[in-house]
Amino acid sequence: MQIKPLADRVVVKPAPAETKTATGIIIPDTAKEKPQRGTVAAVGKGKKDEPLTVKVGDEVLYGKYAGTELKWAGTDYLIMRESDILAIV
Repeated sequence: MQIKPLADRVVVKPAPAETKTATGIIIPDTAKEKPQRGTVAAVGKGKKDEPLTVKVGDEVLYGKYAGTELKWAGTDYLIMRESDILAIV
């Protein structure tokens, strides 16, 4: 990855949106929700007194409206602070 986040920022590749429910009902494009799960693609160096706990390849959960959307080389990414990440799955 050529994007290098600064300080405590993390680049996350969102998981694709669900196309079917658990019972097999197909969800139309207009009703799909933004995914709240993704894979860490790049991490910054962290702050001086606070090292980062996530690493590249971790699958994480984040807030619904967390981060800034970015399109790089035809792929969608989110750049967010590590504090916006809720959990490592």
